[in-house]
Amino acid sequence: MATTTTTARRAGTEEEEDTTSQLLSNGNPTTNTTTTNGKAGGAVSKGQEIGTGAGSGVGPTGYSPTSGTFMKLKTYLLALRPWSLSASLVPTLLGSALAYRSQWSAEFSLATFFLTAFTVVTVHCAGNVVNTYFDFIKGIDKQKADDRTLVDHILTKDEVVSLGAILYMAGCGGFVLLAVLSPAKMEHLALIYFGGLSSSFLYTGGIGFKYIALGDLVILILFGPISVLFAFMSQTGHLDWTTMGYAIPLALNTEAILHSNNTRDADNDRRAGIVTLAILIGRTASHVLYAMLLFAPYSLFFIFGLKYSVWFLLPLVTLPQAFQIEKRFRNEQTMHLVPRQTAKLNFFFGILYIVACCCAQQLPTFGFRKH
Repeated sequence: MATTTTTARRAGTEEEEDTTSQLLSNGNPTTNTTTTNGKAGGAVSKGQEIGTGAGSGVGPTGYSPTSGTFMKLKTYLLALRPWSLSASLVPTLLGSALAYRSQWSAEFSLATFFLTAFTVVTVHCAGNVVNTYFDFIKGIDKQKADDRTLVDHILTKDEVVSLGAILYMAGCGGFVLLAVLSPAKMEHLALIYFGGLSSSFLYTGGIGFKYIALGDLVILILFGPISVLFAFMSQTGHLDWTTMGYAIPLALNTEAILHSNNTRDADNDRRAGIVTLAILIGRTASHVLYAMLLFAPYSLFFIFGLKYSVWFLLPLVTLPQAFQIEKRFRNEQTMHLVPRQTAKLNFFFGILYIVACCCAQQLPTFGFRKH
């Protein structure tokens, strides 16, 4: 009899744990299931456990509609990968700062600035959602994936597709307003904007640049020169290719984010049958490349600081953090932390660079009139 009771209790415990884990993995609110000798004794809501009254607004499952809506919105926000958005926001800020410091600064508009940032970041968010969708469809995202939106069934595939479509439409709506306000020619703005929008989709959709070892090149161009040029042209109305020279430090640092992510996922990507630069060059060469991408911008700032203004030495305050991240990159146990930490470094690194551009008496000579 004792053995039978113990077995029943174990079965009940396993049933309860399985139910809880399924609910948690689906991202749905949970109820507390009680079991007696392996049989479900009913669901007791959290509101009932603490004696919540009828007028509290808490439903029979223990959560309010407001709470459920908030959790859903939070889930959508996490699906955008907000930690990565510095890669598009910082170059946009830099392009705007350069426009403010240029000979065409009289054209500067705050409305244009906010619309530019909105359109660029929105397309970046849409690209992240598209990336999540196609990685899941192609069987690349597994249980150890960094983005578990679809892996854990937190959102359905239809919800992810709808979210991506809404973001692209919002970005296009912002672009229409920007084209009306900006002094730039419509065709010039459209060429850059829709070129970037198409690339954000084709990164994993359609051609799938990411899957044929061209993802690094796409990111290097988009989240650097193109974003800076777009922001600069939106403000000034001038297509000045020399602005892209200022984007080099940011482009290298942003590529470090992607390369660290691909290096971390190299084994999983190889099993899925895709090819990335990290797979082609191997682990040792990937470490060398990551170190170059991470530290080369600091060398540029050191040169700028000596030749033009000490303000360009300001980003060097983040150098100790860069060394810590590079050390984690070499350790298999801490490698999974590196992409997000590199993105965080990219944000502070970029902001300090922008401050330097705003405060320096003389900017590096990439074609601007000296102020």
